[in-house]
Amino acid sequence: MNLTFKYLCFFCIFAFANAGGPTLVLLDNLAIKETHSIFFRTLQDGGYSLTFKLADDASLQLSKYGEYLYQHLIIFAPSIEEFGGALSVDVITDFIDGGGNVLVAGSSQSGDALRELASECGFEIDEEGASVIDHMNYDVSDSGYHTMIVANPTNLIDASVIVGSKNIPPLLYEGTGLIADANNPLLLRLLTAANSAYSYNPYNPIKEYPHAVGKNTLLIGALQARNNARVLFSGSLFFFSDEAFTKSVQKVQGDKKYEKSGNEAVAKAMTKWVFKENGVIRVSAVHHHRVGEIQPPPAYTVKDDVVYSIDVEKLSGDKWVPYETNDLQLEFVRIDPFIRMTMKPTGKGHYEARFKIPDVYGVYQFKVDYTRMGLTHLYSTTQVSVRPLQHTQYERFIPSAFPYYVSAFSMMGGVFLFSLVFLHYREDTKTKSE
Repeated sequence: MNLTFKYLCFFCIFAFANAGGPTLVLLDNLAIKETHSIFFRTLQDGGYSLTFKLADDASLQLSKYGEYLYQHLIIFAPSIEEFGGALSVDVITDFIDGGGNVLVAGSSQSGDALRELASECGFEIDEEGASVIDHMNYDVSDSGYHTMIVANPTNLIDASVIVGSKNIPPLLYEGTGLIADANNPLLLRLLTAANSAYSYNPYNPIKEYPHAVGKNTLLIGALQARNNARVLFSGSLFFFSDEAFTKSVQKVQGDKKYEKSGNEAVAKAMTKWVFKENGVIRVSAVHHHRVGEIQPPPAYTVKDDVVYSIDVEKLSGDKWVPYETNDLQLEFVRIDPFIRMTMKPTGKGHYEARFKIPDVYGVYQFKVDYTRMGLTHLYSTTQVSVRPLQHTQYERFIPSAFPYYVSAFSMMGGVFLFSLVFLHYREDTKTKSE
């Protein structure tokens, strides 16, 4: 009975960790809770426990007694200048370093707090009052400044695990532009503007080069940290609103009208990704042994034939299912890789590699380092020792040395024959009379 109770407790904790989780939602004002009700209701239906608070609330805290109170953080407070309570940009970055996931939505009135947080994550938000403007791709409902732009789904990143299907209606976007650090390999450009777009204050004449122009104008970006924590930045709070989810879309220069935008589908897919409902893989088992054996030996010997296998799983809903791919590689590393090969999938997420250990002894690692866009970083290492051959394992006669063997034995035979001749040969002696 006690064992069953422990098993049920473990199962509940495991399911809770993968289905939603406690989430802190910071708002500029409580009206955002109503204007973005569809988005929040989708999260709650998905098992998320949402705690709504104002971004300047004096009681804000992310951790208590060294433990984080929330798994995820949503910041829908674009204009906040300084967080309240024990919350700050440094605390949020520590939360990310601890594995927490963050979803941030800004606007053309983004405050200093969001700018600093974006800078810490590799993004730069345009100056206050700036909006993304596109004189070629704007909606018929635009107020005249061409800031209600229509984003084509083809501008989404080619990663269905993050943004879902691209076969959706156009997207509505109203907000500021972002610029991603080109030297940061961890950043993902989820949604970019069209070539005709730029970011500037629509109420001021253009007297200097805009902050972002064309495809460099990033609308939505993401960061997957090295610890697999995920951060998503949107320059538009409007993108997640009920109005954007339900509004019809029609470009001024286009004839086709869509009854509903694709915002809801994309927002739902991106939220599932940033909160690790999608794109999560893990190693469930690793095995290695000599060919013909089952258990791994205490140490391998040079030139041994080895079998290495690994099982990889993917999170689907609240269950782990086999992950199938054909590009999983194994490296056999001492200081540098001695062997690098693509593993053979054998079904049900099981991958296998067979190879001969190099004729170099030392301490090695079986290493699987798998990085793909939208997936968590898969990293597995297993350290093994490789020793030289024992004296009883060396060959007694080496084929390449046969000529030397022949010369040695021929020399011995020659010496033996010479000795016989030398010892038994006697010259004829002459008598005195002769």
